[in-house]
Amino acid sequence: MRIVDVNEYYTPTGGGVRTYLDRKMGILADMGHELIVIAPGREDAVEERPGGGVIHWVKAPRLPFDRNYGLFRSGDAVTALLDRLDPDVVETSSPWWIAWIVARWQGRALKVYFAHNDNMAAYAGRWLEGVADMPTVERWFGWYTRYQASFLQHYDAFVTNGTTLARRHAGRGLTVHAAMPLGIDRGFFSPALRDEKLRASLLAQCGLPADAHLLLGVGRHHPEKRWPTVIDAVEAAGDRMPVGLILLGNGVDREKLSRRVAESPHIRLFQPVYDRLRFAQIMASADALIHGSDAEPFGLVALEAVASGLPLIVPDEGGAADIAEPPFAELYRARDARSGAAAIRRLFAREPAILRAACLHAAAKVRTDRDHAAALVDYYSELLDGKRRAAA
Repeated sequence: MRIVDVNEYYTPTGGGVRTYLDRKMGILADMGHELIVIAPGREDAVEERPGGGVIHWVKAPRLPFDRNYGLFRSGDAVTALLDRLDPDVVETSSPWWIAWIVARWQGRALKVYFAHNDNMAAYAGRWLEGVADMPTVERWFGWYTRYQASFLQHYDAFVTNGTTLARRHAGRGLTVHAAMPLGIDRGFFSPALRDEKLRASLLAQCGLPADAHLLLGVGRHHPEKRWPTVIDAVEAAGDRMPVGLILLGNGVDREKLSRRVAESPHIRLFQPVYDRLRFAQIMASADALIHGSDAEPFGLVALEAVASGLPLIVPDEGGAADIAEPPFAELYRARDARSGAAAIRRLFAREPAILRAACLHAAAKVRTDRDHAAALVDYYSELLDGKRRAAA
């Protein structure tokens, strides 16, 4: 099976979608299938991946507020590539012009809209926070849901990356054909990678002794991630216990966040760690993952943390909340730093041995990215068989 993903969220500098697709390329190649990505680039280029997979970069304008990302301006280059590649399945996930480019392409492929995010929650809900509650925002932006429905009618299937996003879209009246929860690379993440010397070193960089608590935050420096809420929560919790926070990431809000933590002696900002083994060691060596985003549909970082043996402190809305289970996690009210501080204190008040045992039990059950890829291929095979029978 040849799958072509026309993806505006795939960037040269990383991110959750790139991590997901890079892994899926290798997994599908091992399974005897092929994944090709068409992504907006600064220049036209072709990038082959060892072990299977190809990226076709198509020159496209950059987004003014985050130049790592681009938007396809013309469909000609994309449709020419699709004609030449002749896929069995073509996926896309952006709701803008590219959704219509793929919808109107006349190839033989099964067309799948694969939703990775929720623009309604990530943008409209955040912009109007404090003005109206989310159900009201949903009504005001009903035109956006109707717009999605207008291009989705040209697709063979609407698939989401998990149950959170499926519930949201179904609640708006859209037909979701399948929810395909993501998985992670269990080959990297393991509680066995915990390193007490590394943990002590990270705490020292936060100006704290080895008997303090170490929190880890991972993700883009973007308003959607709500890092100021996390920082406020950690500072408030730090009034009653020794707790440090390291944030790994980069993005449009980096300067703003740097100014925000300048007077916080126990909070440090670091660039993303692209060495996967080193990243997995850092994750396993923290004491908990803390998360702020209430809008993202799937908590991939949270799942990596669980596989690393970490407990979670996450908001009660969004994809991470679906992963968090009471034995190894604490929820707090989304967007509420005071509630977040209370969740930090509750987690570290637990009996450490019991909490650790719950985390190790959860780590052994984490869904893998191979599980996800196999389920997706099986689903696409069923759809292709149905399409062939209908044509016959």
